[in-house]
Amino acid sequence: MSIDAPETRTAETSRVSCDGGEGALGHPRVWLQIPEDTGWVECPYCDCKYILKGHAPQS
Repeated sequence: MSIDAPETRTAETSRVSCDGGEGALGHPRVWLQIPEDTGWVECPYCDCKYILKGHAPQS
């Protein structure tokens, strides 16, 4: 059995919010800050990866 990879989203700003995106089945809304040096951040609840627009995605 394989595990689905976490979702990756492109962010326009360095401050993003994540709520799991599934309404009542999601998780509490959290605000995340994308560091300028890495250009990405992962949600601690659902592992969704937010990449700041203009930064190359990394594995």
